[in-house]
Amino acid sequence: MDATDTGGLISVITPICVVLGLLGVLVPMLPGLLLCWAGVAAWAVFGGHGATGWAVGIAATAVLALGLVAKYLVPGRNLKRAGVSNLTLFLGGVGGIIGFFVIPVVGLVIGFVLAIFLVELARHSDSRQAWQSTKHALKAAGLAMLIELATGLIIAAIWLAGVFIA
Repeated sequence: MDATDTGGLISVITPICVVLGLLGVLVPMLPGLLLCWAGVAAWAVFGGHGATGWAVGIAATAVLALGLVAKYLVPGRNLKRAGVSNLTLFLGGVGGIIGFFVIPVVGLVIGFVLAIFLVELARHSDSRQAWQSTKHALKAAGLAMLIELATGLIIAAIWLAGVFIA
């Protein structure tokens, strides 16, 4: 492959971006959805696929926008119903970041859970109620991850369809 061949280079970079993006959804160290979308957008714009490329790029962008909105609205609505505040989630995120640096690999999850439990314990002064709130927060985080994964898979499917059509 010629290093100056833009189409060939894009054909190599795009699947790498899509796969890394999907892995980034599961391992929150990479910007998962944005990486998936960026790979597909590069393929659409620079791959030389004409109208098919543009249609794929527009469809991937629309799916990305819908996925990002759903990722925050759906779990957020469930947390509001369960009585878990935004401040609790924010502090849980801070605890997850701290945990990530204190305990490699699993510290993010441990820090998130521990911080939410401690904030809710301080708020309610009841460990059972704090644990219930923590479980709701974990379910919401899992739901957000599933929505993000589904969005990434749909973006990948749109790109694969475009590859077969082009």
